[in-house]
Amino acid sequence: MSPPVPSTRTGPVGEARQFEMDSVVGVVLRDGILLSLGLIVLGMFWRWLRTGGLALDYQIAGTNLFEFVTGEVRLALHGSVRPRLLINLGIAVLMLTPFIRVAVSMVYFMGVLRNWKYTCFTAIVLIVLTYSLFLR
Repeated sequence: MSPPVPSTRTGPVGEARQFEMDSVVGVVLRDGILLSLGLIVLGMFWRWLRTGGLALDYQIAGTNLFEFVTGEVRLALHGSVRPRLLINLGIAVLMLTPFIRVAVSMVYFMGVLRNWKYTCFTAIVLIVLTYSLFLR
């Protein structure tokens, strides 16, 4: 029995690029989760220091993710930083992390791997995710 012949997409170069891709995606997901966790914990701690409780009473029904994120970023830019804003930014980062992961994958497939088939598939997923940002 002869040993398997590596194709052009596998082998040491293909495995190294796949490892790079996995590493990039891992960094995006890990950093997004850690940033989200940090913002939420900091906001909850600040809330606890100010009020002695952790409860937040508000509704976001009827708001899509795009409106939610732009509203919170606008508040942050105007300097009205408060515990609820930090918690909401943490939630926004958590919800946008998979979106950013897909965007980074598409750029990687297009710019580094020059794999147009996966670039197209990832672009379709990114378009669907972008459309979902505007749904209520």
